[in-house]
Amino acid sequence: MELHNTKIDIPKEIREKVIAILNQRLADAVDLKSQAKQAHWNVKGPNFIALHELFDQVAAEVDTHVDDIAERITTLGGVAMGTVRLAAKSSSLSEYPHEISDGTAHVDALSTALADFGKKVRADIDATDSLDDKDTSDLLTSMSRSIDKLLWFVEAHNQA
Repeated sequence: MELHNTKIDIPKEIREKVIAILNQRLADAVDLKSQAKQAHWNVKGPNFIALHELFDQVAAEVDTHVDDIAERITTLGGVAMGTVRLAAKSSSLSEYPHEISDGTAHVDALSTALADFGKKVRADIDATDSLDDKDTSDLLTSMSRSIDKLLWFVEAHNQA
């Protein structure tokens, strides 16, 4: 992997590994944002407006994570691989079900995607920490808290 020059004192080999981790999570985050928008556009039912607005909030917050991940990649000298086409090829998230419209089904599908993304972010916290990149680990820790909170907001709609 060709890196841009930077005076950051993280060795090139470490930056390459961290950039690979972050580009995988970038693909997943772009996919997750589009899944939240899919739910936002297509939800129906008695809780329509609450879920419609919540799913849009999820998409907006995930979009901030997309930007944070991409900027960390480029800060480390890498190239952020964040186009929709690249994300579609590289995302490790399951495909969002296109045939659903019921609010409960969307809550289940989006909460599943959020939980999967959160699990992967937590694994990346440990991976980047073991590579001695505390800044990336900290970025991912903050992201993990945010995703967990979004998961709580979404899945609370199916809990009683």
